[in-house]
Amino acid sequence: MPELPEVEALKEFLAGRLVGRRIVRVLPVAVSVLKTYDPPVSALEGREVTAVRRFGKFLDLATDGPHLVTHLARAGWLHWRDTLPDGMPRPGKGPLALRVALETGEGFDLTEAGTQKRLAVYVVEDPELVPGVARLGPDPLADDFDEPRFAGLLQGERRRLKGALRDQGLIAGVGNAYSDEILHAARMSPFKIASSLTPEETRRLYEALRGTLTEAVERSHGLAAGRLKAEKKTGLRVHGRTGEACPVCGDTIREVSFSDSSLQYCPTCQTGGKPLADRRMSRLLK
Repeated sequence: MPELPEVEALKEFLAGRLVGRRIVRVLPVAVSVLKTYDPPVSALEGREVTAVRRFGKFLDLATDGPHLVTHLARAGWLHWRDTLPDGMPRPGKGPLALRVALETGEGFDLTEAGTQKRLAVYVVEDPELVPGVARLGPDPLADDFDEPRFAGLLQGERRRLKGALRDQGLIAGVGNAYSDEILHAARMSPFKIASSLTPEETRRLYEALRGTLTEAVERSHGLAAGRLKAEKKTGLRVHGRTGEACPVCGDTIREVSFSDSSLQYCPTCQTGGKPLADRRMSRLLK
């Protein structure tokens, strides 16, 4: 799933290619991709792109008319085309969900792999009209996101750190992968209760949050859209690396599985050497 660093890199990539250009066609190919109907997608045609912005994991293409807001969900991606194919794309054939064509002949495709279709596109007069944008918490890389503000968010938060970091209403842009990376950098258990942190632990987690995301954005800076996924994978220390050696201490990276996701962690670095309970694996071993 694209998270804050990848969406930030996509924003920079698209800004240099879209701002000042005119949209000539927006083609929804998958019926499920459009989440709004007024204004229609045709309202974007003939409009000039004035800015590309990011709200958490949402990508906003502002025009001199409506906004085109996209959430790539788990399996969505954006593919830039220096020259778009001729002809109309055929619905139901392959992963293509939506195509945006510019007056220059360039453009981009939004695609989604797999059978669970969660890629979302909104055409709105204001990004705040998108429910997911309206409920976003503060951006962790914003200038005003300081340690006292972060500490205030955690006060009274009875959830585990893993769940709290992933809550877009609490902090915008962090997902499954980077929450694992942040907790590893902070040397904290993903099961630790957020409100139980001491001031020193809060400081450590804040620094890990800002540092991990900043480093990921810097690694992605200037990369073409097609290279961002590979860069994300190479930069991850624990997420998706079950069974490999921790790059810090050499212990074996462990996993806890859930119904629709999993987390990875290092026992030595994060949990005092004790493996976390994995109910799914426990059932398999019975």
